[in-house]
Amino acid sequence: MGNEFVSTGDEAVIEGSPNRCILDSLIHERHDRRMIPTAICWPCSGVALAGALEAASFGLIDPILVGPEEEIRQIAAREGLDVDAYRFVEAATEQEAAIKSTELCAKRQAVALMKGSLHTDLLMHCVLAREGGLRTPRRVSHVFVMEAPLYDRTLFITDAAINVYPTLEDKVAIVQNAIDLAHILGVKRPRVAILSAVETVCAKITSTLDAAALCKMADRGQITGAILDGPLAFDTAVSKEAAEIKQLESPVAGRADILVVPDLESGNMLAKQLEYLGGARLAGIVIGAKVPIILTSRSDSSESRVASCAIASILAGRNSTENGLAEIALKK
Repeated sequence: MGNEFVSTGDEAVIEGSPNRCILDSLIHERHDRRMIPTAICWPCSGVALAGALEAASFGLIDPILVGPEEEIRQIAAREGLDVDAYRFVEAATEQEAAIKSTELCAKRQAVALMKGSLHTDLLMHCVLAREGGLRTPRRVSHVFVMEAPLYDRTLFITDAAINVYPTLEDKVAIVQNAIDLAHILGVKRPRVAILSAVETVCAKITSTLDAAALCKMADRGQITGAILDGPLAFDTAVSKEAAEIKQLESPVAGRADILVVPDLESGNMLAKQLEYLGGARLAGIVIGAKVPIILTSRSDSSESRVASCAIASILAGRNSTENGLAEIALKK
């Protein structure tokens, strides 16, 4: 499972739970963080380029634009963006851009990696390649940090982007990664809901068996730093009323901070439903590699990309080998 993130006192301004507007706080409250050199892999769309440059304008990242320079400059001109101040690394194809972006991070010329307008699997293949130099003993997983209008606390949803059908062993690492991230962002003892379709253990539903095992593993100290309960259906995880109607007694039900989904399909649908139908704001980050990876969707807004960069800035700024991040001198 690897080492846990270790607190160094530079957590986000919002502490404890419940909390709201954490994304705004991450973006606007600098707390002496430094601009982090960030490889922007294939910023070949208006929103991908604008998101990176907007994050730079907030003092979060120092973009290194990896892709076809002429095309990127044309996009910048069309969108009214100024890219003259930034370094370019020429790459003719998405594959070449992914390789060169990973190399920049492996060589410690960048301390974060941001996905542009290419496919996730192409970028992550390079990140996870043994020769890429970014793997650590930790399992890589993705966490959405989300604010939903009708929920009184920030939600962490995992894993909706990397691990397709995670095993129980995979889920141990996925849960611990999310807990560690919640700690870093100021939620001192998050409540973790292991989601399924029902609240009872059912031999025919694998996710309920995994949930029961994960909770017992937490009891035995194999997962630390949080309160776990499951299986929980989505309604009982986030609604006290639903939990009361079902006569469910739980320290997590109705006030979950972290939602652990059964698999990528369910997690991806849940996150996008909350965003597109529920009006939620979100950021996304991949942890477990040597650098944080800003893995936004090609359709994500600039705001989402900026918020994701803010989280990456905090992670990279911790400058600790104990959390698997690169130790380098960051740009002041």
